[in-house]
Amino acid sequence: MQAILLAAGYGTRLRPYTHIRPKPLFPVANRPLLDRLLDQLHAAFAAPVLVNCHHLADQIEAALGARPEVLVQREAEILGTGGSLRLAIDRLDNDPVLVINGDLFHDIDLERVYHHHLRSGFDVTMALHDCPRFNTVRVADGRVLGVDEGDGERLAFTGIHVIDPDAIERIPRQGFFHIIDLYRELAAAGRIGYCRVDGNLWRDIGTPADYLDLHRELLAERGWLIDPTARVAADAVLEGWGCIGAGARVGAGVQLRDSVVWDSAVVADQTVCTGRILTGDPAVDTGLGQRGTDE
Repeated sequence: MQAILLAAGYGTRLRPYTHIRPKPLFPVANRPLLDRLLDQLHAAFAAPVLVNCHHLADQIEAALGARPEVLVQREAEILGTGGSLRLAIDRLDNDPVLVINGDLFHDIDLERVYHHHLRSGFDVTMALHDCPRFNTVRVADGRVLGVDEGDGERLAFTGIHVIDPDAIERIPRQGFFHIIDLYRELAAAGRIGYCRVDGNLWRDIGTPADYLDLHRELLAERGWLIDPTARVAADAVLEGWGCIGAGARVGAGVQLRDSVVWDSAVVADQTVCTGRILTGDPAVDTGLGQRGTDE
């Protein structure tokens, strides 16, 4: 099984945080999301794995420095999902490709999805589930009929799909191309199937609220997850849930509730806040785009 992990996007809905860090490198419970996704692909015996990058590409490349087995595709311009796949296919084998978005936290069985595709006879298999907030893919009789159009049963796309190389080669070689344009064409021809993955953990960290909600779900019972290299003042008060990343410092008199402190961030003495993402960058940590209130 070969795979492409899409990590080039701007992450506009997560600004201002994505001004300083690309979304796939956001820490989730103190580990970069990219590392988690690559470990899942490795566990599913995916090889080769290609990661594309554009926005803050230097950070993505640095993060992959310890993984020489991963192919890196640095894109000089944003190519869209389809354009990135078309560029990548020349570096891969002539086998179906598992594609996964770089902003997902999930426990979906990737091998199951891939082998479902191999048995299906379709050009594309989309991993779908019932998630009312995102139910936009119209399905019937094991096939995808369309996206955002028409009546009938609808399911949500997980951001995980398997595509035959012949389908990818229908994408223009140059410039921006959104994969949805190809999928509309293939769906109309009856060439897209789906694999249902209901009952799995799946979260899209597309917004600051989504990012904090994921941590709430992961840490609600545990409380606070603190990296051993972090330093927390003896009189700091940590309430609710949250995490403090590697090398972070939490100063005297600080009161934090339901918050995420990134690696190497410094939380100044006497800071009091709830429901915050604290990055350590003063321009970002002023409160722009953050959920919650300073108390």
